[in-house]
Amino acid sequence: MTTLGERLTGISLGRGVTEGGLSTLTHLECTYCGERHDADELQTVCRACSKVLYARYDLGRARATLTRESLAGRRWDMWRYREVMPVRDPANIIALGEGATPLLAAPRAGVAIGRPNLLIKDEGKNPTGSFKARGLGAAVSRAKELGARAIALPSAGNAGSAAAAYGAAAGLEVHVFMPRDVPETNRIEGLVFGARVTLVDGLINDAGARVRELAPEHGWFDVSTLKEPYRQEGKKTMGYELGEQLGWTLPDVIVYPTGGGTGIVGMWKAFAEMEELGLIGSKRPKMVTVQADGCAPIVRAFERGDRHAEPWQDAHTTAAGMRVPVAIGDYLILGAIRESGGTAVAVSEEDMCEGQIELGRLEGVYAAPEGGATYAGLKKLIARGLVDDDDVIVLFQTGMGIKYDPPVCCTGPTCREQGVTCRRAAGETAIPR
Repeated sequence: MTTLGERLTGISLGRGVTEGGLSTLTHLECTYCGERHDADELQTVCRACSKVLYARYDLGRARATLTRESLAGRRWDMWRYREVMPVRDPANIIALGEGATPLLAAPRAGVAIGRPNLLIKDEGKNPTGSFKARGLGAAVSRAKELGARAIALPSAGNAGSAAAAYGAAAGLEVHVFMPRDVPETNRIEGLVFGARVTLVDGLINDAGARVRELAPEHGWFDVSTLKEPYRQEGKKTMGYELGEQLGWTLPDVIVYPTGGGTGIVGMWKAFAEMEELGLIGSKRPKMVTVQADGCAPIVRAFERGDRHAEPWQDAHTTAAGMRVPVAIGDYLILGAIRESGGTAVAVSEEDMCEGQIELGRLEGVYAAPEGGATYAGLKKLIARGLVDDDDVIVLFQTGMGIKYDPPVCCTGPTCREQGVTCRRAAGETAIPR
């Protein structure tokens, strides 16, 4: 007799749609020293050097079933790529509909800046309204499979919301540590989903310090960005989806807002896997990181030619997801940018805000500040002659703008309070106060 869950799965997948093959996960590998680790133990960073671990797969075996043809009949969410996802037993997958986000043509915004082949990957359509659902969906599912009872993480907002939602669905205890000035919606989401939310004075790195202090004491599994091996496995599915949505080609340029960096890191990992699987060729997009003027450690390190980024002092920006003064995966982000022939740019608060407004008015997309930053960053690339007229360019809109406070250029008093010089602040506002 089938269970209700099995019946619902059949309904949601549609008639004749299949689940796909099983995970071919083999081991974990340190991205810095190459140390090999057992994939079936709860682990955070490399025990030898404390750097980032990657999940590795038997791609030769995966290639037999993960094909262009087989994907045509599979479920349309991020778990369609199950051979290269880390959950061994499908019963442990916690799925809320993550992935399968639209890749939107942006003709009006493209024409406005002279780049007609402009696309927007709208990650705001994910559960809990951001791309964080992918990473936490994978991390929580794998943590559950490996026997975790409680998880903890620092969050600038959206990651905490996603962890709380997936933790609730998995029946896990969730502890989220957030900066005190996090967007109120994110704090409330965590509480609604039953998480223990602690507000911390300072930035996300201060929240991370609390997690590192308390997690060992209380037996919580730390799922901080790139401090466990599986969040980037969820994020990498953005790369698989891009390839599939573009007919198994990749764009010429990807413009991505960067804080902790799992988006860039995950997609770069995905492209290497996809080539080995025979899904794409060797061509890669230029990977472009966008950060805020008030918190741009990766941009500074890129410009200096450094492998690692020094912590950014006095980090400030309205884009909560980019207010990350130090990233454990800095060397992976910088490596992907350089290997791809890409670059890193910083944008002002005003330009970020105007990017939000322009994407809204031209394309009907209410971008988060981070999404506005990508449009502003693309304008800088054009001004510097770094993208060609006919390039296919994908901007990542990583979260739903409605979860944030209104763009600062829409509220004159907010501009003044945050020390932002905005051309709209003294005159007509974009949204009436």
